[in-house]
Amino acid sequence: MPSKYDHEPLSFAALKTIPIADRGGKVGIPHMAKPYVKGSGVSGLLAGLPDVLAAPQFAGVVDAVFAAREKKRALLWGLGGHVIKCGLAPVLLDLMRRGFVTAFVMNGAASIHDFEIGIAGHTSEDVEAVLPDGRFGAAEETGREMNEAIVEGASLGIGMGEALGVRLERIARPEFAEYSIVHEAYRAGVPVTVHVAVGTDTPHTHSQAVGSAIGAATHHDFRLLCSLVRGIHEGGAYLNVGSAVVLPEVFLKAVSVVRNLGNPLGRFTTVNFDFLQHYRPKVNVVERPHAKKEGKGYAITGHHELMIPLLAAALIERDA
Repeated sequence: MPSKYDHEPLSFAALKTIPIADRGGKVGIPHMAKPYVKGSGVSGLLAGLPDVLAAPQFAGVVDAVFAAREKKRALLWGLGGHVIKCGLAPVLLDLMRRGFVTAFVMNGAASIHDFEIGIAGHTSEDVEAVLPDGRFGAAEETGREMNEAIVEGASLGIGMGEALGVRLERIARPEFAEYSIVHEAYRAGVPVTVHVAVGTDTPHTHSQAVGSAIGAATHHDFRLLCSLVRGIHEGGAYLNVGSAVVLPEVFLKAVSVVRNLGNPLGRFTTVNFDFLQHYRPKVNVVERPHAKKEGKGYAITGHHELMIPLLAAALIERDA
């Protein structure tokens, strides 16, 4: 039956084609994966990955982190709360002891979960179960001990991360202490900085919270982070793992402060590890810090509980 439409389908009869050999392609036989060989270990696994998309990016991260340690440049690990909740503290602490960590940079959530691991051996409450009656964030020991530590730390002129380390050195349960990054880093003399926005963290809702102390302690840590960021110049690295907003903003401000004060800061590596690539880490961590500065940023997408142990295994294998 005749169509009611005024337009006829376009004829393809005169379309031009080209030989596939002239066209070429971005993926070929040399890029393909190699089947895993039993017994070849992590090195064999990584060597067999296809040379496309995230695989060479991951290899670039391994190279950059390893090179930073060899050059004795700073390796700063920014940690969101999910990283701690995924049980990755032992992996990160092992990397610290192997020299692959210069400092830990935490948002408030990471410090809370880590603190609770140190004092109770567990963390991460069921928010949906306790929010209806207002019990969310009401753990007495967490709020009391963290706030007392922060107030004491502010009075002594130290930052929030160090103050929490001092407190955990006193009160952490012996059977749990080795699983706390804050505790173990404090014992090793590795800096931990904690960066909070007032109202974002459950200890801020405790009766012993003192806003002036929280502000002074976290501002001290921001200035300490600025000092640490100077060390990534010429070969160091900043890895943002699981913080979508606070730490990317803090890191970018630290980069600006360091340069504003006349310090050279370029040719370093930044990495964002997350299971979703959000806008702020993409621009503030992966892209903006390298504008006109010859550095390189990577965005590695995947679950922390898989990607960070894989990165650690790759570094350890390379070290061997």
